[in-house]
Amino acid sequence: MTYDRLVCANCASPVSEGRCPVCRANRQRLQQEGFLNGVSLSPVMLIALLVALIAAVVLLAHPGI
Repeated sequence: MTYDRLVCANCASPVSEGRCPVCRANRQRLQQEGFLNGVSLSPVMLIALLVALIAAVVLLAHPGI
């Protein structure tokens, strides 16, 4: 989920519009965390995905294993 779809519980408007202080604070926090594009992956998660991708390629390349 991207932050532009989040709705503020304080003012019931999209957080991305920043209409109230709560919206603006949460928008700022989400921007600092790198959540803008809906992608918030840690380095460990990226390594795990890379290992899974390599394993899938190896299994598909050698179906007899």
